[in-house]
Amino acid sequence: MNTKLPLFLLLAYLAQFTLLGISPYDRSVWWAENLPIVLVVLTLALSYRYHAFSNTAYLLMGCLVFLHTIGGHYTFERVPFGFITELFGFSRNHFDRLTHFTVGFYAFAIAELLLVRNLVTSRVVLYLFPLSIIMAIAGSYEIFEWIYAVSADATAGAAVLGSQGDPWDAQKDMLADSLGAVTALLLFYQVYRNPPQPAAPP
Repeated sequence: MNTKLPLFLLLAYLAQFTLLGISPYDRSVWWAENLPIVLVVLTLALSYRYHAFSNTAYLLMGCLVFLHTIGGHYTFERVPFGFITELFGFSRNHFDRLTHFTVGFYAFAIAELLLVRNLVTSRVVLYLFPLSIIMAIAGSYEIFEWIYAVSADATAGAAVLGSQGDPWDAQKDMLADSLGAVTALLLFYQVYRNPPQPAAPP
C-alpha cells in the first residue's frame, strides 16, 4: 500500500473543509452535515496506526467524505448539479442520492477488515455482515435527519432533510445506500476472490 495516499486524502479533506467552511449557505446546516463526517475522518485517522486499510478502501471511503462536505456548504438541494439534472431530465437535484450511494462504499472496508483480521470464517457472513451494517447506518441516519428536522429551525430542518417534496425520500436514500454497498461488495469480490497464497518453502 502506498502510505502517502491516506495522508494526501486527509490533507485534501482538511483543505476542502476549511475552504467550504467559509460562508456556507446556512451555518447550522453546515454544522449538522459536517459533524458526522468529521467523526468519520477522526476515527479513520486515529485508527490508522492500529489498522491501515488498502488504498482502494481509502479511496472509496473518501468519496463520501468529499461529496458530503460539498453538500454541507451549499445544502444538498442547492449543490450546483444542474448539468446532470438537465442531461437526464430529472425533476430534482439528485446530488444527495449520489452521496448516499457512496455511503455504501464503506462496505468494502468493513469486508476487508473482516477478511484481513480473520474475524469470520463464512464467506456468506463476509458479504452479508457489511451489507447489514450499511443498511443499519442508512436507517439510523434517516432517523437522525427526522429528529433534526422536527427539532431545528424549520428552514434548516428542511435543508438537512433534503426531501425536496418527495414523500419517499427516506426510503430512496436507504435504497441508494444499500445499492452502493452491493456495488462495493462486488468490487471487493473482484479484488479479493483470489487472495495471494504464501510462497512455498524452498
